[in-house]
Amino acid sequence: MKQVVIIVLLGMLLLLTACGPSVKVQRVSSDTATDFGGRWNDTDSRLVSEEMVRDMLSRPWMSRFSQTEGRSPVLIIGTMRNLSSEHIEMQTFATDIARELLNSGLVRFIASREERDEVREERSDQQYHASEESAKRMANEVGADYMLQGVVKSITDRVDNTQAKFYQVDLQLVDVESSETVWIGSKEIKKLVERSRLRL
Repeated sequence: MKQVVIIVLLGMLLLLTACGPSVKVQRVSSDTATDFGGRWNDTDSRLVSEEMVRDMLSRPWMSRFSQTEGRSPVLIIGTMRNLSSEHIEMQTFATDIARELLNSGLVRFIASREERDEVREERSDQQYHASEESAKRMANEVGADYMLQGVVKSITDRVDNTQAKFYQVDLQLVDVESSETVWIGSKEIKKLVERSRLRL
């Protein structure tokens, strides 16, 4: 009797294992658009940063600065806030924006506060441990002309198995010296997510 129970249990275990989910992994290009659940993802971050930076650099503040100062403006990314209803990795979004700004060749770019702190620590250490010829000078940093700040917000609407997700990204560029806002940009993304009904 015990053997029959063990055999039945083993058979059920094998059956459950055979019916379990299988995993298939496929490598795709990093710029392939993937959107499985309708949430904010790497494609949204990349496309929004590309479009908003392109818009920002084409506006009048840019030519005014170049004519007045005779050089490229120096930018820094300030606070990027997530006010949406889901987790969004804002550091990744900020990095996408920074990459677009640098690759444009139209602006110069200052490292973030955390990155500058690390560089300052290294420069301070050099004053004691590096040769006089190779030690980098103190108080010789380039000051930012403008700070870019931003926020991501979202609204979700749901009826039965259909869900509408709306994201709004707002960025503003602020003159560090005068606190004047010289550019405001807004980008909206709307996604319709339909889930199939469970069939029994």
